[in-house]
Amino acid sequence: MIVTPRLRRGSRVAVVSPASHAKRELVEAGVDRLRVFGYEPVLMPHALSRGPLYYAGTAAERVVDLHAAFADDTIDGILCTRGGWGSAELLPLLDRDLICLHPKVFVGYSDHTSLHAWFWNECALPTFYAPMVAADWSKPDGVDERTWRSALQGDDSWSVSKTDGVSILREGWAEGRLLGGCLSILCEALGTPWALKIEEPTILFLEDIGTKPYKWDRFLQHLIFAGALKNVRGIVLGDMSANIEPNEMALMEAACLHALRNFDGPITIGLNCGHVQRRNCSVPLGAWVTMNGTELTV
Repeated sequence: MIVTPRLRRGSRVAVVSPASHAKRELVEAGVDRLRVFGYEPVLMPHALSRGPLYYAGTAAERVVDLHAAFADDTIDGILCTRGGWGSAELLPLLDRDLICLHPKVFVGYSDHTSLHAWFWNECALPTFYAPMVAADWSKPDGVDERTWRSALQGDDSWSVSKTDGVSILREGWAEGRLLGGCLSILCEALGTPWALKIEEPTILFLEDIGTKPYKWDRFLQHLIFAGALKNVRGIVLGDMSANIEPNEMALMEAACLHALRNFDGPITIGLNCGHVQRRNCSVPLGAWVTMNGTELTV
């Protein structure tokens, strides 16, 4: 596994839009807050592009920005503006040698699950499922600073627990490589060359948006039927507020437990990471973690 440098006060961070276009005012608000946090944001040429369609530039333009950010040795990290749709278009265009030779912090979630999986599969590059510039940094309470500092700056040992929304669906203890991301994106990659490779003991993190209980049931069973959970030892499900109304929570929990009825490991739910309204936690994908009750620790 490649060891990436940490961010620190004064780090230069490239701001990229590998998927859908972002609202200028939200990007600018996020960039301003990153400066206050102590970073030096660098807007890449197509970070604010609009079109064609809903994209932030063509696939070629978006991948040029991404490659340039990796190749620039004065850049310490790469932060996405938002998700949407489009990252998967970049996968056939990515330069493995360039990225492996210039490892650095990569931050995004949602649609960028495609990129997280590619970076892990091709380069064993640890990445961060963590707050994005327009989606989270633009809000005064959009970022959980504790987990950001521990995951990306190494200021303390990273951990999450019930204070971060985690509750138990099935008791147990497990350890493994922390991998995962957006459930629907992971499922859509199955059968392609870019499906996430889960080849060692793994704690699988899954979250999504607009996905009702029956869809969670369907997607989870899809992963099982595809053999994707063979090496999974524990499952961490995200906060469900972007998927259901509060009165549907019992049905969501029952649907997930039904799909995972033959899975033996521990299961938690509610981690405030990804598609959440506030205090978005940062998750270090690729880290070796221990899962014990509601606690997940490096």
